[in-house]
Amino acid sequence: MTVTTFRPRPEPDEVARVTSTAAELLEVLWGRASTAPASASQLRVLLMLEHHEGVNLRTLAASLASTPPSTSRLCDRLQAAGFVERVVSPNDRREVRLFLSGRGHTFLADLRERREAAVRAVLDRMPGAKRTALLQGLEAFCDAAAAQIHADDLDSGSRTA
Repeated sequence: MTVTTFRPRPEPDEVARVTSTAAELLEVLWGRASTAPASASQLRVLLMLEHHEGVNLRTLAASLASTPPSTSRLCDRLQAAGFVERVVSPNDRREVRLFLSGRGHTFLADLRERREAAVRAVLDRMPGAKRTALLQGLEAFCDAAAAQIHADDLDSGSRTA
């Protein structure tokens, strides 16, 4: 399946379309590689907790663009599965901090291993030069995306209510 014919300087719209197609294909590959006992929403919570250990429920809900009661129910299920631990904040006993449990960390590591194996099978079908170009492009994309997310976070933090 060819998703585009490359020109020397592809337009951002074309690159965005192909990137979206690649992301959709990754979702299919990852879905096939998953034996996950967690839903997509629960997986988002686990990934956020991995990167923001000790976050409180209200902040997690805001990050997920969800409500605290819905986020709390997600965390209830993840805690029942042994993936999340709730710890009372030492500064304010009304505040509960959320952490990945050892089982949660193991689950994410195993999931990543299965996903990477699925992607590796596709990469093995590509010529080496194309893999190198893909790597360079993805590294640049990750750098730009991280910078954009950081800028968005700064902008949202500077607003007043």
